[in-house]
Amino acid sequence: MSDYLHQCPSPTVDTVTPDVVAHEFNHLAIDVDHPDLNDPMDDQALDSPVSNCETVVSTDQPGTTLLPFISSGLMELGEGDEVHRYIKERFISELGALGAQVTVVAIHQNCHSSFTAKARAQAFQAYSEAVQKKGDSDTANVRYAWYATSKEDVSKILSYGFSYSGKPENDGLYGCGAYFAPDNHPLESIMSAPIDRDGLQHLLLCRVILGKSELVTHGSEQSHPSSEQYDSGIDDLSSPRKYIIWSTHMNTHVLPEYVVSFRAPYCLSVGLVRTPEKSQNPTSPWIPFPILILELSKIFHPSDVGLISKYYEDRKGEKISRHVLVQKVRQIVGDRLLIKIIKSFRTKQFEA
Repeated sequence: MSDYLHQCPSPTVDTVTPDVVAHEFNHLAIDVDHPDLNDPMDDQALDSPVSNCETVVSTDQPGTTLLPFISSGLMELGEGDEVHRYIKERFISELGALGAQVTVVAIHQNCHSSFTAKARAQAFQAYSEAVQKKGDSDTANVRYAWYATSKEDVSKILSYGFSYSGKPENDGLYGCGAYFAPDNHPLESIMSAPIDRDGLQHLLLCRVILGKSELVTHGSEQSHPSSEQYDSGIDDLSSPRKYIIWSTHMNTHVLPEYVVSFRAPYCLSVGLVRTPEKSQNPTSPWIPFPILILELSKIFHPSDVGLISKYYEDRKGEKISRHVLVQKVRQIVGDRLLIKIIKSFRTKQFEA
């Protein structure tokens, strides 16, 4: 991604070298028995996705819901603005075929107008230069990255910076810190962004100082660099999906620049969707419905499991649609537990 145009005068760094545009979207998402992405409501498949691609709210007008952003020092970019167009097109294109289901409602730019905001931008610049000198290199490896947040937390982050509650984010999968998704993998953050009462989700597009990144393994309890030579964490050295900015660095190595507010189908928001694949063989994580029922039998009352099994048999007998089956399972199991079970199955598949 080339450097975005800056309309608000603010201290910035000019060593931004994010990832190049991916030629093909290949996010490892979640599904249940390979649905046809081109026909998400097709009722012919017996084993169907546990997902619901209906949008939460039908209107696309933000109204006054985003006015708090303005009072927080953000400036809304117009539809005809070049920066707005570039960010929107980049955001949608990196979602691949799923991008057609996402509507960008507004994009706001951080003008760094307050004394505190200016100081944070200047501190970011100073740390960027320090990391560059420490690494004895030509760049501090500053990248654009997505951060999932709520509408309320946008204002808090801009006013007070990132906070650390003492509990690792993302169930502590990769240690204690702030988790960011590379700019070419926005879906990673979409699945973590809460939906507000207006049906909108919000992502911060930030500059992050990666410096020299170290590989962080799954289940790590790390909260700071393992040595002076490292500055950040990364989940995969060749094709990262997560940047980990440690709790000790989150307010010096991150500079929020834009807020992208959008509306996405529910299935994208919770990660219950399959993405396009190159061949007939599934490469994205998935779980057969019978295995899902087996896992549920370990934690649910037999009567609940029996009811789910009945709905599944009704689906196979074409007595109910896939959409109805999905709704019934979600009502009984709950989305949070359902996602946890599928992700657990995904992890086992990767480790096998």
